Amino acid sequence: MKIGVWLVGARGSVATTVVAGAAALRAGLAAPVGCVTAGTDFARAGLPPLDALVFGGHDISSTPLPKRAEELTRAGVIPSPLADLVRHELETADAEIRPGITDAVPREGQTQAALAQALIDDITDFRDRLGLARVVVIHVASTEPPVAPAPAHRNLETLTEALETPGAAVLPPSSLYAYAALSAGCAYIDFTPSTGAWLPALDELANARAVPYAGRDAKTGETLVKTALAPMFAARALAVRSWSGTNLLGGGDGATLADPAAGESKKISKERALPAILGHAVEGQTHIDHVAHLGDWKTAWDHITFEGFLGVRMSMQFTWQGCDSALAAPLVLDLARLIARAHERGRAGAVEELGFFFKDPLATDEHRVQVQYDLLRAWAGNLA
Repeated sequence: MKIGVWLVGARGSVATTVVAGAAALRAGLAAPVGCVTAGTDFARAGLPPLDALVFGGHDISSTPLPKRAEELTRAGVIPSPLADLVRHELETADAEIRPGITDAVPREGQTQAALAQALIDDITDFRDRLGLARVVVIHVASTEPPVAPAPAHRNLETLTEALETPGAAVLPPSSLYAYAALSAGCAYIDFTPSTGAWLPALDELANARAVPYAGRDAKTGETLVKTALAPMFAARALAVRSWSGTNLLGGGDGATLADPAAGESKKISKERALPAILGHAVEGQTHIDHVAHLGDWKTAWDHITFEGFLGVRMSMQFTWQGCDSALAAPLVLDLARLIARAHERGRAGAVEELGFFFKDPLATDEHRVQVQYDLLRAWAGNLA
């Protein structure tokens, strides 16, 4: 039984690392370090094996995956000579990549419904032509600015009508991809903080089509540390007064987030955890700066002030440095396996148990990483 993994942003750094990494794991060329589902807690969940995954996707880039893998090798993201050893698998996946949408604004006389139908046709052709049992669509493309609520977002009937209006841009690109995925009967993952499936009308669509979805914004660095540390302060009754962070990013993600509008989506997502865990707002902001020379690496520096017994003032600092694609790629594989199994088991709508993987988890206010993991482990145990 083969499972399709349709990556939106299929020629980006994360997607390339996903395809190369999956091929390396299948061939025994690498260990599953960073793959949560490779642990014993998930051995009996009935998850599809890695060799069952077949890759394809949408992208606006024309750079082939083997070439992209060579670039990532020179950058130190993919170890040498791995890109050469898995070149066939990269070429096979690249042959299944179709042109994406540059934006969601239809040309004169066109509709977003027509744009969505073209995406749906690509996904269903992939599934039918390769005889796949099901397809998981995972959005790993660039972050979009926040989207203002609109009447068409409130329910499926109104959205369907609005999508048929010539020239109307009712949905942003990420949500148009989500609409296409759900309409095609595919599970959907919001790996970025873009709007994606996070609209009432799309939740209604997911339930109507009996497919699951999850998101948003995978936590791979600073926020992961926050959601581990903040519960410690809360449990020990230490009063956190401020928490400020500075994030330095290179590569395409850093360039995208240098745009204040797109950066706002990321900041909103990153700042949800602390108030939820501590029970109150704290002073401080999250800053995101683009440093092109860092390439695919990111650095986060956080400064925390807190009070102890008798109001004594204290502080803590930490620095996190990591390779974004290497941190993200195993989580993409985890999510593909988990939500494919959930779909097989008949789950529909938002899967809050997958909140462990996200900064801004859908359908839940739980942000404490250990609690999230316990919920995930218990849920996965019932998938068998």
